[in-house]
Amino acid sequence: MSRRTPTPIRRRLGSIRLSLILLALVPSVTLAAVWGVTTTQMFSEGLRLRAQTELSRSTGAMGTEAALALQRERQLSAAWLASPHGSRAALDTQRRATDAAVAQLTGQADAIQRAPSRIKDPMYSVVASVGSLEYYRDQVDRPTDITAQQALDQYTAIIGRQIQAFQELSQVDDGDLTSQAGPLVALEHAAELASQEDAELTLAWPSRHMDEASWDQFMQLVNARRWLVQDQIVPSLQGSMKTQAERILQSPEWATLQSVEDQVLAARTASGARGIALPDVRQRWSTAMDTLADQYAALIRQQTAQLLDRSAATAHGLLLKAGSLSAGGLAALLLCVGMSWRITRSLSRRLRGLRLATLSLAEERLPDVVARLERGEKVDVESATPPLDYGRDELGQVAQAFNTAQRTAVHTAVELAETRRGFQKVILGIARQSQNLVNLQLSKLDALERQHQDPDVLKGLYELDSTASQLRRYEENLVIISGEQPRRSWTEPVALIDIVRSAVGEVAEYQRVEVHTDEDVYLSPPAVADLIHLLAELIDNATVYSPAPSPVEVRAALVAKGLAIEIEDRGLGMSEDDYAQLNAQLAVAPQFDVVALADDLRLGMFVIARLATRHGIAVTLRPSPYGGTTAIVLVPHDIVVREAPGTAQAPDAEPVREPRHAGPAARTAGTAPAADARRREPTRREGAVHTDEAGRAGGLPPLPRRVPQTSLAAELLEEAAPAEGDGVLDEFTAERAASSLAGFQRGTLRARDEGTLEQYDQEEPAVADAPEAAPKSTPLADRS
Repeated sequence: MSRRTPTPIRRRLGSIRLSLILLALVPSVTLAAVWGVTTTQMFSEGLRLRAQTELSRSTGAMGTEAALALQRERQLSAAWLASPHGSRAALDTQRRATDAAVAQLTGQADAIQRAPSRIKDPMYSVVASVGSLEYYRDQVDRPTDITAQQALDQYTAIIGRQIQAFQELSQVDDGDLTSQAGPLVALEHAAELASQEDAELTLAWPSRHMDEASWDQFMQLVNARRWLVQDQIVPSLQGSMKTQAERILQSPEWATLQSVEDQVLAARTASGARGIALPDVRQRWSTAMDTLADQYAALIRQQTAQLLDRSAATAHGLLLKAGSLSAGGLAALLLCVGMSWRITRSLSRRLRGLRLATLSLAEERLPDVVARLERGEKVDVESATPPLDYGRDELGQVAQAFNTAQRTAVHTAVELAETRRGFQKVILGIARQSQNLVNLQLSKLDALERQHQDPDVLKGLYELDSTASQLRRYEENLVIISGEQPRRSWTEPVALIDIVRSAVGEVAEYQRVEVHTDEDVYLSPPAVADLIHLLAELIDNATVYSPAPSPVEVRAALVAKGLAIEIEDRGLGMSEDDYAQLNAQLAVAPQFDVVALADDLRLGMFVIARLATRHGIAVTLRPSPYGGTTAIVLVPHDIVVREAPGTAQAPDAEPVREPRHAGPAARTAGTAPAADARRREPTRREGAVHTDEAGRAGGLPPLPRRVPQTSLAAELLEEAAPAEGDGVLDEFTAERAASSLAGFQRGTLRARDEGTLEQYDQEEPAVADAPEAAPKSTPLADRS
């Protein structure tokens, strides 16, 4: 079977909130861009059309008036050139009218300057042409350099440029207006062709003859006008312009115009040597032409004004439409942005609420449930996991999945707590049964030790007694791990030296332990058993991980923060990281975890941390100057009792159990707890015990007294005056100390025989048998 190729993980944005913002921002920006472009384009079209309308009104209309005036002046100039001896009044009057029209056109120089190039160039050409108009007028008045036809052609050229400019002005951005302006331009062109015909005939009327060139020119003008009217103007006319144009085309004057044109065109067939003879139709032509010229001019002015009005209305409507659409688009944009922001904010708020609910479960509710389970309380899964309601959409489905996950997590925690409690009960049952057997064994060993005086037998019994004491400590480890307390208890404060001795007695290699203390302090009853067990674990760890026969020193002294007990070995020590890790674990109360304990067998550290945190005792590990490890146990002041209690113990109090020393091994130890002497013969020699109590036994002078705190760590030293020194006996030897201990032994044996000491470690009945054996305790920390 082929392996499935894993789906590649797509790169995602930094957060869902950012994704939502982008999701709302992208369409909003797109809509804003479309709105901006559309609004700009529509406003630009409206403004451009309005500018074109204003330009057409200012220049196009003025140009039309100038063209009509020039056409009239050309016709009168032709009449003067044909009959120079007639009246000039009409010509002079028309020239003044033409000058006025041209002055209005040239006065729009600024508007022409702002016009596009396609309009500006022909308009400048018109303005430049009228500048030479005076020269041609002089030639009309006094012909010298040019012919009459050339003078008339100058008028025709100026009018042609104006018609071209008018045609360019009619090409606006609005297609309807451009199509409506087409017939008007054609009509103006047709009027110009008719005016040129009139000028040609006016030159020929006095002689009643027309040369071939003039006739050909007249024929071309007639054919062009007729084609323009029939094929271009009439089919494209609409509305009122069509009505007025049809009225003109159906008028008698139009018929007269066409009739005279036909007669002139037919005159070529009867032409003679003097040229083409014209029919006698001058009066008919002039009358009809004057009427048609006025009608042409009126129609052109009217349609031009109407076209400009429509263009202005269209521009205004386009601007109004652009403004309306812009406002509507802006409203839609704001609505889109507002809705997107609201939806994004709603989703973000719901996601934030789901996140806070998740953190609340992880940081508050689940730890609270676990703490309640640790305290043995009953936890209802449903009440401990209130459901999250986020609707029925996808986010609500995520919340439902989270509800299922948190119910499963709490249910699993409850099941694990029940399983752990059951496992702890099994371990506790096994430990209690084993404790009963160990206590029974210790009682029998005590009886045998009282019955036998043989050193070899006592040596073996002492070794068995020490082994049983260690086994009892291991069993108590299981009880502590199970969350219970050992059954040993006291009702009166116990001396510090007795507590230290009892802890040393539970260590296998107790012979290597040197105790240095002269503090006459006591510890409150609730902390005695736990402190004995804690010190035994630390001392045992020091003896196991330091080479024999190097000593393990135990020092105790009062400091500013309480009672400091130092346990120093001369092993290989540990790394800085190991010290930091172990100190961090010893500073908090550990939790029982079966899986963790299966992987990490350093139960001694677990037990020490449990006992220390129970009474507020601080345990710190640090490197020793000898290369090993120093364990500092700082007992708070509220546990320490400075005044000596009554000598008699309560009936239910348990005497402190001291170690038994074995013959020759004790003599190599350098020190041994004094209470061991109570089970030995007076003649046996012991190592020196560095305590005041040992020195005072048997009435002998006290042992040399040490200055308090001199061997403690610097940070534990109490800021107090140096201890008051006692007298030092120069000749005090180990033999004399042994004699003192022998006296203490005899008194102890006598007290035992009189029944003043109660049986050690009275325990409750054993609990139910457990299916599995309890795990063995291990040292505090491995040292390399």
